[in-house]
Amino acid sequence: MGIGKYLLSGLCGAVMLASSMNAAFAESKGKIYYLVPTLLDEFQTGSVDAITKFMGEVGYETVSLDAQNRTDLQQSQMNDVINLKPKAIVLAAVDFEAMKPGIEKARAAGIPVMIFDRQITSTPSDLTSVAGTVEIGEIAADRIQGLLKDRYGSVKGKVLQILGDPGDPYTLDIQKGFEEKMKAFPDVKIISQPALQWEASKAGDIASDQLLVNPDIDLIFVHAAHLAVPVAAILEARGKKPGDVMLVSSNGAPVGLDLIRKGWEQVEVEQPLYAQAAGLAMFADKVVNKEKIEPGEYDVLGLKSTVTIEPWGPNLKIPGAAIDKTNVDNPSFWGNGKPPATPITPVK
Repeated sequence: MGIGKYLLSGLCGAVMLASSMNAAFAESKGKIYYLVPTLLDEFQTGSVDAITKFMGEVGYETVSLDAQNRTDLQQSQMNDVINLKPKAIVLAAVDFEAMKPGIEKARAAGIPVMIFDRQITSTPSDLTSVAGTVEIGEIAADRIQGLLKDRYGSVKGKVLQILGDPGDPYTLDIQKGFEEKMKAFPDVKIISQPALQWEASKAGDIASDQLLVNPDIDLIFVHAAHLAVPVAAILEARGKKPGDVMLVSSNGAPVGLDLIRKGWEQVEVEQPLYAQAAGLAMFADKVVNKEKIEPGEYDVLGLKSTVTIEPWGPNLKIPGAAIDKTNVDNPSFWGNGKPPATPITPVK
């Protein structure tokens, strides 16, 4: 079924049109389609707003299509969008390997493909903008070491790690960075379980089951803030008070920041959503015009970021930051919902 038919049929949000119709697009350079994997968490909904905003600032209209976590729907959307011949496609894949043929088909048709957030290394693309996910795991490990040391006087205890979907490199990289840094502390026992398809209810089930089997869990580390919400609810239902079982999360969503303010969560390691989206916009003209992207360091919304040329193409990696009760209200964090007002300057 084509995109036009989806829009006409209004099939329960199978396609979400997110294009600003204000004066900013009066002299639009054309449309860029953003294929978003799901709108079930705040990072994904925030990414639609951020990409639309920043692409608008550099002259492109963004149309966003929601795949509802369905690989078949995203594949169909990719095929439909290729037929529309947009200036470029931004892809955050539901399934990385499954979207490889679509990427290759788009590029063969002369349509550049930019990869957002969910890195794809199995086939070339025109630009990838990602967080330093291994580094997110390392930052989380550093902060968790400190929390355990504050509790026991040394780094020891029991940690439940709740991953996202095991097919997602984002969560696997966080796990890699976290566990590598924790190897130096053999007195910390780590129990790891995946929440399939990043479903919050599954994270709650994991926490509930593990607290029965391991009532001495000191800390729960979840790989996304929306997974922390049911975990906090489980702790409260078990009669725990904030801080009895410590909670650390990553990605920096509003719900995570709220849990810090309420005391349930001690640390949130932000995934730099605004900067990742701004990075795409900074290089959009070069991508659309098929110009070379030079490796090196770039300032992306004040963050020292790095472009490397990898086998899969130019790769922009942007660092994250730790959030706790001392800095939780800082407006630079995307979870506070205040996108930077400074206009994006395209890279020349």
